[in-house]
Amino acid sequence: MRKVPRSLLVLVALGVIAVALRLTVFKPEVLRVEVARVDRGPVEETVTNTRAGTVKARTRARLSPQIGGRVAALPFRKGARVEAGALLLKLDDAVQQAQVRLAGEDVRTARARVNEACLAADLAVREWERGKALVGDGITSEQALDVLESGRDRARAGCEALRATLGQAEAGLGLARAQLALTEVRAPFSGVLADSSTEVGEWITPAPPGVPIPPVLDLLDPSSTYVSGPIDEVDAERVKVGQEVRLTVDSRPGESFPGRLVRVAPFVLDVLEQNRTVEVEAELADPAVTAAVFPGTSADVEIVLSRRDDALRVPASAVGEGGKVLVLADGVLSERAVKTGLRNWRSVEVQEGLREGELVVTARTSTAIKAGARAEAK
Repeated sequence: MRKVPRSLLVLVALGVIAVALRLTVFKPEVLRVEVARVDRGPVEETVTNTRAGTVKARTRARLSPQIGGRVAALPFRKGARVEAGALLLKLDDAVQQAQVRLAGEDVRTARARVNEACLAADLAVREWERGKALVGDGITSEQALDVLESGRDRARAGCEALRATLGQAEAGLGLARAQLALTEVRAPFSGVLADSSTEVGEWITPAPPGVPIPPVLDLLDPSSTYVSGPIDEVDAERVKVGQEVRLTVDSRPGESFPGRLVRVAPFVLDVLEQNRTVEVEAELADPAVTAAVFPGTSADVEIVLSRRDDALRVPASAVGEGGKVLVLADGVLSERAVKTGLRNWRSVEVQEGLREGELVVTARTSTAIKAGARAEAK
């Protein structure tokens, strides 16, 4: 047999080694990428608040007595549920009670004087009538009748004057009772006593004229809670009262609650170093959830502007700059431009460029994830 040249054997060996290296050491890296399947389902166009919103109580009152004094009673503690009209705070009312009693005695005295004066006036009238009859019979003179008439008129005037005094005394009693009522703070509506910053025996200091006493009680109605949040001014014309909303609160992670938009502020807030926003208010649809969410909790409002139920869709994270997506097919990534429709932070409607069932990349965590790269789904 002809002997194979050594150089040819070397070349063959080098070729085998090159192929082996190509298939092992220098084998192109296969990327593992996060993907989602193009499917059909509902897609909504939504607007969300630009900063965290807040749960608030529409029916809420921060209460304090109208006068200063020592706290004599606090029938309810923080967290208690109270009915409208319930006594929440009582100041020491010894002085006001004494004033009521004194005013009551003034009324009784004035009433007795009125009775006395009016009885005298009735007697003067009867004497004048008898004198008038005697003048007609020629028994007495006209001068004596004039005296009787003057006495009648003075008695009537005295009766009316004392009646006015009685009215004044009754007004004084009403004033004393009103002053007594100022020592009490009563619930203006049914609700929960959220806070109390005073205790029995403490003094509530009176405030100067025209300056209210700082609140010592905080009463709110849990069934009146709503969510207030700011939206960007560019979206102000697109939101309307009555639109469907989804509400989320930080105290209930992972849950969302349906509701309705009930107010859109008619002005733009221009706050220094903040975006210009419009305040919106939304109420929860479920009364049980409304009563369970605490005022002051951070919340978010997602307003549904429009909805398409059977749309071809992809996750919002799959659509990159310029409306382009990466499609994984046969182990290779390819880039496509798509035409999109409705979108929100979760999903984007695809009108052109993709077919149902195709796989699209949802996270571009590396610069190696690009068109032409070999990849497989995680």
